[in-house]
Amino acid sequence: MRVLVVQNYDDVGLGLIGQALDEAGAQLDIRNAHRGEILPKTADDHDAIVVLGGGQNARDDENYPYIPALLDLMRDFAERDRALLGVCLGSQLLARAYGGDNLIGAAPEFGWRTVCLTEAAATDPVLAAASENFSVFQWHDDTFTLPEGATRLAGNDVADNQAFRIGRAAYGIQFHFEADRALVRQWTADFADYLAERQPGWPKRLDGEAALHGGQADATGLALARAWVAAI
Repeated sequence: MRVLVVQNYDDVGLGLIGQALDEAGAQLDIRNAHRGEILPKTADDHDAIVVLGGGQNARDDENYPYIPALLDLMRDFAERDRALLGVCLGSQLLARAYGGDNLIGAAPEFGWRTVCLTEAAATDPVLAAASENFSVFQWHDDTFTLPEGATRLAGNDVADNQAFRIGRAAYGIQFHFEADRALVRQWTADFADYLAERQPGWPKRLDGEAALHGGQADATGLALARAWVAAI
């Protein structure tokens, strides 16, 4: 199993997705697209693709000129029925790739928050691994409209579209289910200056919120990651 991993930002890693891929014995091909590393033109040499998050928005082609080619690549995976997972920015890119609108700055959300599954999620091979309502880590400003033909799988009162599927196994997931408590603490350190400006007091709140929500979120995140890897 060979999996292409597209990183769009420094210090944004696979977290629990990486654990699930390691358990399955996957071979990872990691490309730092934002640093100029070349992306494959097609899905020929990979069984699946993971497109991770980033601080940019999904329409920032001017500063990240690789984005249009990445959209083409994501469509190639989906149309060949090869598993795709877009997380946060990756979900916004998948929505754009299939004609959804990117709503910049329309849905700021940070910290562990509740997400609710739709009726369609009850029979979905991946999202059914979560409970009907669950807590999960969020960090985004943008949202998107659902592409035509996509299946809506989750939402909340901030972003109506928190998860969706195109075809059999192309998933866009807005929330950071890959972010267990260890990764959230790493992000808190790595992005300390940004958080001091945008989320003042977060380091003092972190331990309490992690104790309240982190255990369930970690378990849900790993269950979702394993379910997506099984779809490969």
